[in-house]
Parts: sequence; structure tokens; C-alpha cells
Amino acid sequence: MKELIAGVLDGRARAIARLITWIENSELAAETAVAALYPHTGQAHIIGITGPPGSGKSTLVNEIAKLLRQQGQRVGIIAVDPSSPFTGGALLGDRVRMRDLAGDSGVFMRSMASRGSLGGLAQATWAAIKVLDAAGFARVVVETVGAGQAEVDIARAAHTTVVVEAPGMGDDVQAFKAGILEIADILVVNKADRPGSERVVRSLELMLHLGPMGGTRHHGRILETPSPAANGSTGGWQIPVLPTAASEGQGIAELVNQIEQHLTYLQTSGEWQRREQERCRHELHQLLQARLMAQLTTAVSETEKDALVTAVAAREIDPYTAVRQLLTHFPGNLVVSGK
Repeated sequence: MKELIAGVLDGRARAIARLITWIENSELAAETAVAALYPHTGQAHIIGITGPPGSGKSTLVNEIAKLLRQQGQRVGIIAVDPSSPFTGGALLGDRVRMRDLAGDSGVFMRSMASRGSLGGLAQATWAAIKVLDAAGFARVVVETVGAGQAEVDIARAAHTTVVVEAPGMGDDVQAFKAGILEIADILVVNKADRPGSERVVRSLELMLHLGPMGGTRHHGRILETPSPAANGSTGGWQIPVLPTAASEGQGIAELVNQIEQHLTYLQTSGEWQRREQERCRHELHQLLQARLMAQLTTAVSETEKDALVTAVAAREIDPYTAVRQLLTHFPGNLVVSGK
């Protein structure tokens, strides 16, 4: 482990790959690695790319990484793929779409199976991000599974969240009700060379102006529109809607420019620190839930859990009572009542 940590801090790709594999397969390895690397993190700009399947996220990430490399940035990529419910494995098809990045020592790409995790990210994603951050990658791009509206964890893991839509993914009403759009810092209409793309752009621009008193829907809540300054600027981040055709390389330069502008906004407005605190809060909650569930699994036998399930299914006890019985296995200072 010490040799791998040293290799990661030196930016060696082999050490990075091996350490992420350990992290995926062992919670103890993840804990040890993060503890050692954490003082060296906090520098990377984490860019989340999310959206429905078929919107062209992988091709878009490929083009973004190519342009960032032209600007001299080292780029780490974590692509989370849906995994088989039977084997836990994944196709890892993002590697097929990102072949242009092969052989570039300034790019590290890692595909990760979601392994049933909800929210679009694998459980090990948070630790893997820290590994790439400590390894000196200035930009870490995280592409989510692309499973649908429940895929919002990326907004808690990333500094800048790019939500990708495309023509033919649903009608205007579908776009309005899709809660995933509310997490966007930047909205992208990919495959803009196809018919109907202009209508999608107009629909998204209209959505951004919905809300009371001209508020903007963002990160799951209505934000008040800041009062205009003397120069006419509101001082807040105005969410852009950008048309791109990633397969043709169109619109990528403007997208990368907007990503960099959003980074500047985060750093100058104090939003970076606020989001860091929210990211840490969410990660602590996730780790706590996982640790408590692991302790519960150890403390309660399968026989007892099966008996409670049977009792609940037979309507002999209610689910809340069953949970209280399970919680009695924890130390006495834990609350075992919902009151």
C-alpha cells in the first residue's frame, strides 16, 4: 500500500490503476488510501457529465478531454457503467468510444461498474476521485451511468455539473418534469445536427425562466434572482444552454469555455467552499450509512432477518416495528424509536 500511495503521488498510471482496483474491492483499502492521500487533495476541478442513455455523453467526454489536453491540462476520467444484476460486471463500453485518448500519458481513464448503486455513481467513485486529485490531475471528469431521473448524486460529487440532452429523447413536458435538469450548472443539447435540436434548446431556455419572481430552478430548489448590479450583471451564475455535435467536434470549444468560466465563478463567489462543505456532508452521511449497515449485517443473523421479513409479509408486525427490533442490536446509545 505504501508503494502504491507513493506511486500515486508521483502520478504513475500503473500505481493509480492498482490502487483504484483495491479501493473497489476492499473498504479497508479505501479507508487506508483516502487517509494517506487526503492531505494532497482539494485541488482538482471535478466536472460531472450526466444525462439519459443515448444522449452522447461518452463522445462528449472524449471531445472535452481532447480539448483540455490541447490546453495543457492533465485529465482524469471516471466512467461509471451500469452493471449486470447477476454477475456485477459491466460492458465498460466507454473505452470503445474514447479510443482517441489511448496512449496519452496526460489522460487517465477508469471505467467502474455501478454494482447496483443508485444515483448514477458507484460507491467507490468518491474515493477514486480523491486518488486522481492526489495524483495531480487538474481536471477530473466523472461520467455517470445515464439511468434516468434518479441520477442526481453527481451534483453532490462534482463542482460543475453538465446535464446532456438530445433531440428525440422525449417531448417538452418530459424535459420540464425531469428532475435531473435541476442539478445542471450547464445544459448541453448534444447531436444538435439532428432535426428538432433547436426546439429542445428553446424548451430548456424556457424552463430556466420558470419559477416565482423570475427565480431559477437549480439544485432542487428555487433560487431568487440576484438584484442587477450597476453594470447590468446579476452577479450570479446564469445557466447556459449550449448546442453541440460531439461526433463532429462542434460546440466543444464553447462548452469547455463555459466550464472554465464556471470554475472562475465558483472561486470568486465563494461558492467553491460552500459546495465543498456540501460534498463533505453528503460523503460523511453515505459512509455512515454504509458502516451502520455493515455492522447490522454482522450483528443480525440471516435467520433472524428472514423471520422478520416473514412476519412483516404475514402482517404479524409492521415494518417500523421490525426496524426497531433490528436496531436493538446496536449499542444502547442509538435511538431505536422514530419518535
